[in-house]
Amino acid sequence: MHEAKFDGYRSQIIVDAGGARIFTRRGLDWTSKYRDLVEAAKGLNVQNAIVDGEVVVLNEAGLSDFAALRKAITRRQHDLYFVAFDLLHLNGHDLRDMALEDRREILAGLIGSDSRIQFSETMPGEANAIYHLIDAAGLEGMVSKRRDSKYRSGPTTNWLKTKSFTESEFELLGVERERGKPAFALMAEPGTRKYVGSAFASVNREMRERLWKRVQEHAGPPLKDMPKRPATQWVKPGIKARVKHLKGEEDLRHASLQDFWDEGI
Repeated sequence: MHEAKFDGYRSQIIVDAGGARIFTRRGLDWTSKYRDLVEAAKGLNVQNAIVDGEVVVLNEAGLSDFAALRKAITRRQHDLYFVAFDLLHLNGHDLRDMALEDRREILAGLIGSDSRIQFSETMPGEANAIYHLIDAAGLEGMVSKRRDSKYRSGPTTNWLKTKSFTESEFELLGVERERGKPAFALMAEPGTRKYVGSAFASVNREMRERLWKRVQEHAGPPLKDMPKRPATQWVKPGIKARVKHLKGEEDLRHASLQDFWDEGI
């Protein structure tokens, strides 16, 4: 089965005799940060439960917006939603050995249609066709799951993520390079010199050497509004780059350098 991949914070809702709480992927108690979601969780018709899902914020197009999420947690609680996609425990019963599709059927019955807690619907159809639609819609990607799989914590091949990427043109600000570590190219929106993130220099050895030579030839002063980065060699304006990166993000995420050239070429 296939679901849309949401760009948010993986979280778990726990409801028990003490009320409702929400924990992060790393086990941190963020109940106080998700006040409105916790109130919504108290409305679930359960004695106790553990629900797995993602905390998200939706933009005007209805797509999950990771940049807006970080702001909403501290400023706009009413914009937060919890998208539920799995049920681990219910009313004293451990459901983790049940088949995924059976756990999700029970979960769907627990969640109302008008709540801050939403159910992650399965998308019908063949995987390639679904991915094409998700990519065209600007979603982050999709998650494919084995229908009969049991729930197991940690990495698993029962759930496979397929991310949606695009390629865009940016201006090169500099290269961060330390011995024994991967090199990263620092990027800006063309014509702005405004830093938007870094891209892994995953180009071949010949291109990496050509990149470093070009950077040394065009060495420039550090950007005034950037924190000090001792391992970075800054460059003067004039070098453009093509970067592959995750779709629908305000800043670069999961980005890799594909090519670079002098402006005007």
